[in-house]
Amino acid sequence: MLFRQFVDDDLGCASYLIGDESSGEALVVDPAFAVEQYLAAAEHEGVRLIRVLETHTHADHVSGHGRLALDHGLPVSIHSLAEPGYPFDPLADGDEVAIGSVCVRVIHTPGHRPEHCAFAVIDRERGDEPWLTLTGDCLFVGDAGRPDLAVEAAEGARELYRSLQRLLELSDGVEIHPGHVAGSLCGAGMSSKPSSTIGFERRFNRALARQDEDEFVAESIRAGVRPPNMERIVELNCGPFVGAQRPIEALNGGGGGAPLDVRSAEDFAAGHARGALSVPIDGGGFATKAAFVLPEGERVVIHAATEEEAERAARGLRSVGIFELAGYLLGPPAQEQSTEVAIDELDRLLEADEVEVLDVREPHERDGGYIPGSRNIPYRLVREWADDLVGGKPVVTICSSGARAGVAASVLAAAGIDARPVLHGGIQDWADRGGDTVSFRRCGS
Repeated sequence: MLFRQFVDDDLGCASYLIGDESSGEALVVDPAFAVEQYLAAAEHEGVRLIRVLETHTHADHVSGHGRLALDHGLPVSIHSLAEPGYPFDPLADGDEVAIGSVCVRVIHTPGHRPEHCAFAVIDRERGDEPWLTLTGDCLFVGDAGRPDLAVEAAEGARELYRSLQRLLELSDGVEIHPGHVAGSLCGAGMSSKPSSTIGFERRFNRALARQDEDEFVAESIRAGVRPPNMERIVELNCGPFVGAQRPIEALNGGGGGAPLDVRSAEDFAAGHARGALSVPIDGGGFATKAAFVLPEGERVVIHAATEEEAERAARGLRSVGIFELAGYLLGPPAQEQSTEVAIDELDRLLEADEVEVLDVREPHERDGGYIPGSRNIPYRLVREWADDLVGGKPVVTICSSGARAGVAASVLAAAGIDARPVLHGGIQDWADRGGDTVSFRRCGS
């Protein structure tokens, strides 16, 4: 049996290649839009791709099923409740998909979405019991999926609870390989570990510890941050097949679009194009951050230090449904500069009452400790609040490490606001140096 996991470290998404080396056949489960990795792996292993399986219609990244169908003739299988607008082979609970001596058994596990399925993988040469199960967005390592992205949250949570009970019927030794690891917005408490076992999760997964369905529902319906561009991504994944996009091209001038600077925060501060947004390609969560802050519907011009950076950025943007790319510009013009604020300087500025501090973390992060008098607007929402900040004091943005503060400051500066980020450090560093913080306890927490 051939089994390989592929993890997109930027989005926290996992996909899989399953095959039978003796028959020379394989299939792909939940492919990312960048399908080249599966083609290369199949060629390396000497197998032929014959099918795509989807656990569900994804809401946080564009699937590669369209590319594999259009460019490589692969059929796509998904549960009929997905009601896709593309040709598909319907899956139902208990169905089995054979690849030589390897069998993939469908377990319908609604909750995250009505069509969601897990796939139990059986190697007939070893026995008739599952060796491993691909749990998609139902069961993660350390957590369970979200029930609020496709249906009413309580309804989804009840379905999810029952689906988890079905998965717990599997033997303790069965491996689980989820559709996401830490870094995804599809679960708050998931581990960065790429796999686990049913037995380990039965003992230690906090979501599975809730034995009562009502308790599980109450804990599961707390709203979280929804993936950016979600409606667009679902539309793309459920609609007609989306094929390969044209290679991104170098530009000689501005290109007529929203400038997205993907260089380091330090390079951006030293000099950047007027109105550019700063989302470093190496900053972690690039695609998610960019999708949150880019103006909707505008063509994007990527400003990069190297061609490799530009191509990586294009792949990331396309993975979250941003296809309107005008091209890329290397070495963008230094029309504007920005200055970071050090923790020590922030202390002085606050003492003199010269700035307003904007805490751009999520509310649940801020509750654990924040600078007195600071204002909380998550980085992904600062564009919506920019008008409220115009004409006030200069703004200093701060987060936990500096990454989101840099993004937020660039968005505000592009809106005409005097904004500077704390790039090297965050709230904990402020507290460690003796700065005052207060915490907030929400009712029921």
